[in-house]
Amino acid sequence: MSAFFNWCISEGYAENNPVVGTNRRPEKSRDRVLSDSDLTAIWAATAGADDYSAIVRLLMLTGCRADEIGSLSWAEVFDDRVVLPGSRVKNSRDHIVPLSAPAQAILHARPKMLGRDFVFGRAHSDGGFAGWSSCKVLLDERIKASGAKVKDWTNHDLRRSVATRMGELGVQPHIIEAVLNHVSGHKHGVAGIYNRATYAAEKQAALILWADHLMNVVEGKARKVVPLHV
Repeated sequence: MSAFFNWCISEGYAENNPVVGTNRRPEKSRDRVLSDSDLTAIWAATAGADDYSAIVRLLMLTGCRADEIGSLSWAEVFDDRVVLPGSRVKNSRDHIVPLSAPAQAILHARPKMLGRDFVFGRAHSDGGFAGWSSCKVLLDERIKASGAKVKDWTNHDLRRSVATRMGELGVQPHIIEAVLNHVSGHKHGVAGIYNRATYAAEKQAALILWADHLMNVVEGKARKVVPLHV
């Protein structure tokens, strides 16, 4: 609105900007955490071999941001981990993502295209995966067709759900932050300068714990996962 009224002033349509000094309406932070039934419905609807289904399942297993997986390159993928360079992550710090067995299986099943380093996306495109909105619509239609109801969810809700549910399994907050590659809480100020621990082993244990729990949930098995108490 401010830009519009400034244009009106420059064109002689108005003498002043009535919204100068006003603040933008703060956006409400989402707090959606997906239930077991939500996760089961989404997992079942991503049983296909298409790129988006594989991406969504990896988001569920790793807690990564959507673009971190959508723009993943084979140079970043190793047998048991993904290594994201600082140039590709929000806080500009290299991020090592340990891969659970289900996550490894998804990536190992992906075909490699000659002359293309991106894991996902069209063969002749210059970047990673595109078409997020249209593929999300199709996924929601498959979920609805299955008879399940997953109300108002986004890809980022998967990341929040991974963090929340790991906490419920007993994973400590600082390990969850390390899994998500967050820099907050215990790493602020002096602690942020001196605490450079990567918690590699703890991150791996947390993601394996989460993957075991998730697979038990989506496959309808009795819970066998023992929560962490560290």
